[in-house]
Amino acid sequence: MSQIDITRMSSKGQVVIPAELRKDMKEGDKIVVIRNNDQIILKKANRFDKNLEEDLIVAKRVEESWKDIKQGRFKRMSPEDFLKEIRSLK
Repeated sequence: MSQIDITRMSSKGQVVIPAELRKDMKEGDKIVVIRNNDQIILKKANRFDKNLEEDLIVAKRVEESWKDIKQGRFKRMSPEDFLKEIRSLK
């Protein structure tokens, strides 16, 4: 399950990653930063190469989905129907 939290950027561009979200990270770990329009993706560098293509595909799909929502192109459905549709995409 994904975890979500809110943080702020300092005047120097520094962002604190909330403690709950950095449980498996330690000081000195390298982090790859990817910007995709309105998204910023942080990924530990040692895992970067393994899933880069998948991460970029997901980021692009999410960005396209947000554009569709902003333009009113979406359909409402029950959580059950949503899960059925997601599972059918595999």
